[in-house]
Amino acid sequence: MTETIEARRARLMGPNVPTFYRTPVHIVRGEGVWLWDADGKRYLDCYNNVAHVGHCHPKVVEAICRQAAVLNTHTRYHHELVLDYIEALTATLGHGISQAIMVCTGSEANDLALRMAQAVTGQTGIIATDNTYHGNTAAVSQLSTRRPPIGGRAAHVRLVPAPETVAPLGGSLAAQSQVFAENVAQAIAELQAAGHGFSGLMLCPVFANEGLLAPVKGFLDPTVEVVRRAGGLILCDEVQPGFGRVGSHFWGHDGLGFTPDGGAIGKPMANGHPRAACLARPDVMAAFREAFGYFNTFGGNPVSAAACLATLEVLRDEGLQQRAADTSSYLLARLRALRHGRIVDARAAGLFFGLEFGGAGAGEFVADLVEDMVARGFLLNRIGRGGATLKMRPPMPFGREHADLLADALQAALDAR
Repeated sequence: MTETIEARRARLMGPNVPTFYRTPVHIVRGEGVWLWDADGKRYLDCYNNVAHVGHCHPKVVEAICRQAAVLNTHTRYHHELVLDYIEALTATLGHGISQAIMVCTGSEANDLALRMAQAVTGQTGIIATDNTYHGNTAAVSQLSTRRPPIGGRAAHVRLVPAPETVAPLGGSLAAQSQVFAENVAQAIAELQAAGHGFSGLMLCPVFANEGLLAPVKGFLDPTVEVVRRAGGLILCDEVQPGFGRVGSHFWGHDGLGFTPDGGAIGKPMANGHPRAACLARPDVMAAFREAFGYFNTFGGNPVSAAACLATLEVLRDEGLQQRAADTSSYLLARLRALRHGRIVDARAAGLFFGLEFGGAGAGEFVADLVEDMVARGFLLNRIGRGGATLKMRPPMPFGREHADLLADALQAALDAR
């Protein structure tokens, strides 16, 4: 008997290894915004921010192959590509953020950001929202709320209620900004009273995993004031909104109009090559380097640096940030025109979309909708409390023609429910 791929995964990787979808999709090829499975079925990728400039972009592929044929080694030798990349990357940033530590995953980058806040403040208390995800290390998993840590959450961690669109804090969207800041202030006071002090607040500027709040500029201003007054750092997780995805700005925090002290970038930066970075101002970096001995064997390797540089060049040369802004307004209008009694909100932050559903069992309704869309050849997923928000986050070349395919398929799937 031939062993199924599910059985082989379980035998070689252990039980409960996460996959997307009830019937996992066996992907064998990708190009642009399209993916093909082992049976030759084509899917429109409406979810993958890893292949940021499109699956198998020829310029990125060529850069990886060219550099791999010359040299690949680690960052305890000098080479210039990683320096070229950090210069090009930080040229897109403001607020004095001009330095980076190259790592392999966003989890590592966020882990470093936590330690940077500890080094600067001498404190350990950290705050995040109560419906977020920032990675898999022992430190950042304390902030991630998918599964509670064994033994309970650490005493130096406080999770504050996440802002929402349909059920906003304080009862209204107008009140939510101030209420969120007040909750952060209360958490800071609790950490200080418990002797942990306050090192910083970590958040995603579009509150992506919380359900995609897509906040307006200035939303975080009261919270920023609270954090600064308490002497803490603002650590910005740009793994999902960064690199032009929000359309209006290259970085999510710029779209929101606040100044972070540092934070993480990851998945999109090398178009799928495993690369991430922790960004910081020089004073923050100096404090970290003084307090911690740290190096990363693979983080700044030449092949990954070449992939990162090529990805930045494609973003610029193909106008993908501007394309994201155009597609965003077009697809949002299509989503808001969808007809179904359970739809309660449609929102967007550039090329990142949330379609929220209400009523009893909304999460299961969306879970079933996701499976229906996969069967129709569209890959997407769900987020937010109870998984009641359909999540769409396609590669950056996604255009109006793809938006029409997605919206038409969604309406057909909704009509069938």
